[in-house]
Amino acid sequence: MISDRMAEILRRLRTDAWPDAVADAAGPLGVEGISVCAAGRPGVSEILWSSGGVADDFEDLQVMLGEGPGRDSLTSGAVVRVPDLARVREDRWPALLTEASDLAVQAVFCFPLRIGAITLGVLTLFRRVPGPLTSAQGEDAGALAAALTHRVLDLGLPLLSSPEGADLPHHHAVLHQATGMVSVQLEVPLAEALLRLRAHAYSNSLNLTETARDIVARRLRLAPEPHPTGGVDEADED
Repeated sequence: MISDRMAEILRRLRTDAWPDAVADAAGPLGVEGISVCAAGRPGVSEILWSSGGVADDFEDLQVMLGEGPGRDSLTSGAVVRVPDLARVREDRWPALLTEASDLAVQAVFCFPLRIGAITLGVLTLFRRVPGPLTSAQGEDAGALAAALTHRVLDLGLPLLSSPEGADLPHHHAVLHQATGMVSVQLEVPLAEALLRLRAHAYSNSLNLTETARDIVARRLRLAPEPHPTGGVDEADED
């Protein structure tokens, strides 16, 4: 049975003020950060809303590195609970665990937004201290994920009809535009263009979203080099 506070939040989710309702869910869920992501192109999840800060940073890492609890939840359609990142096997998400050690995140909980066998996105909760969700918090989180699933459908997803990510009302629209630009500039498929972006950002210890913004603003242009697995892309700065 969900808490009274969550019942009120679910009621507000049906209104245009749904982002504020999600933000207020942090209290009853006992977390410091929340993100709501929708499924995008392979390897990319779209942040429809987040509490900012560490939530954005963690989601950026998952997109850049192509691994993490949110990606696993999106792929499997199952809840992924990580009550203590420090106790996760090193071979599960090796790159993410290394990079995330610099973030103020100790626990992550991912709840898929599902309709039948289809996973439309993921609700992710972030904690600064390790520890599991209580039984009541888990029920509240599950109810919130179910309600957000219908909210995502109401928004008319998928939102990725434009190859350049135009008019996409979410955090990573610029990533789609940059991916499209790199694809055209290097004459490679979109999937490979995204890999090039990831490789350049990761090898240079850069934020993926900021790298995408630099490309869109034409401050950065990736040179036509071999596939990232064969070497690191060089970049031309304007």
